[in-house]
Amino acid sequence: MTSRIVPATQPGHPAIPAEVERSQLLEIYYYLRLTRTLEERLTALYRQTKVIGGLFRSLGQEGESVASAYALERGRHRDLLSPLIRNLGSMLVMGATPLQILRQYMAKVEGPTRGRELNIHFNDLELGYVGQISHLGDMIPVMAGITLTFKLRREPRVGLVYIGDGGTSTGTFHEGLNFAAVQRCPLVVIGEYNHWAYSTPPAKQFAVTHLAEKAQGYGIPTVTVDGNDVLAVYAAAKHAVERARRGKGVHFIEVKTYRRKGHAEHDDQHYVPEDELERWAKENDPIDRYAKQLIENEWVEAAELTAMDQRIRDEVDRATDACVDEPLPAPETALGGVYADPADTEKLWFRLL
Repeated sequence: MTSRIVPATQPGHPAIPAEVERSQLLEIYYYLRLTRTLEERLTALYRQTKVIGGLFRSLGQEGESVASAYALERGRHRDLLSPLIRNLGSMLVMGATPLQILRQYMAKVEGPTRGRELNIHFNDLELGYVGQISHLGDMIPVMAGITLTFKLRREPRVGLVYIGDGGTSTGTFHEGLNFAAVQRCPLVVIGEYNHWAYSTPPAKQFAVTHLAEKAQGYGIPTVTVDGNDVLAVYAAAKHAVERARRGKGVHFIEVKTYRRKGHAEHDDQHYVPEDELERWAKENDPIDRYAKQLIENEWVEAAELTAMDQRIRDEVDRATDACVDEPLPAPETALGGVYADPADTEKLWFRLL
C-alpha cells in the first residue's frame, strides 16, 4: 500500500504510450473538448435563464473525469460509474449525448428525466452510469453495494465513483469505503483534491496532506496523481480498474486538480485569490496541456485538433438548435413515474384535485 506521485510524460518525442493507440489519443481529446464546449454553451443558456436550477462547471477538472472514465470497459452490462456534479466528461465518455445533457439542464419534456430532475442527476444503466443521490459522500456506499453484486455474481465488472475533497469529510464516505474494503468490492474511488469544498480550503477541514491518507486507514491501496495530466490519470485508472477486475478489491486514486469556477454559476468566488485562479488557468489547464503534449510529441497534427474543435462546435450547435425551443413538461404529468402505474397518472391527478 503506497502513496506516490505519478510523473507526467517526459519531454521530447517519445513513442505513444503502450497502453493507448493514436486513435484513442484523439478520442480522449474529443471528449475533453466536448466537455468544455458543452459546458460553455450551458453557461450561455444559463445567463439567458433557459437553464433551470443550478449549473455546476468542471472547468479545470475535465482531464481527470474523461481520463478515468476512459479506463473502463464501456457497453451493455459492462462497467458502471457514478459521476458527481463536476464529472460531465465521464458521462460523455460512457455515451451520454450533448442533446440529452442540454435537455436535462433545461428540464425539457423530452429530457432523460422528463423535467423531474436537473443537471446530471439521471441514470442510464445500459450505457453504464448511475445518477447521484448527493455529492456529499452518499454514492460511495451505493457503489459499494452495486459492486458487491458484481462480486457475488462473479461478473468481471468494475465500478468507479467520484468524491470531492469536501465529501471525504462526511460519515457516509468513511462508512461506505470501509464496507467496500472489508468486502473487497471491485470498486475504484477517484478522490478529487480540487482545493475548495464550496468556499472551504482543505487546511480548514482536514489535517492530512493528501486525501489518499484517509483511504489508507482502511487498508486500501492508494495512488496520488497530477489530475491535470490526462495520460497520468488514465494510466493510474487503468491499473486500478484491471486490479479490481482481478478480484483485488478497492483502489483509491487521488487526483490533484483545481476547481476554476465557483461551486456553481451563482457563486462569484470572492473567497479565492485572483492570482491563484490565473496561475492555474495559465500554467495548468488540462486540455491545453494535453493538446501541447500531443503536438510536441508529434503524436497528432495541430490541424487535426483544430478540425476536431470545429466539429465539436458544430455538434453542440446542432444539439442546441434541436432542443432549445422544445416545451417544458405539462404540470399534470408531474406524478408520472412516481406511482407504480404511470398509465393511470392522469386519472390519479384528477382524483387528487
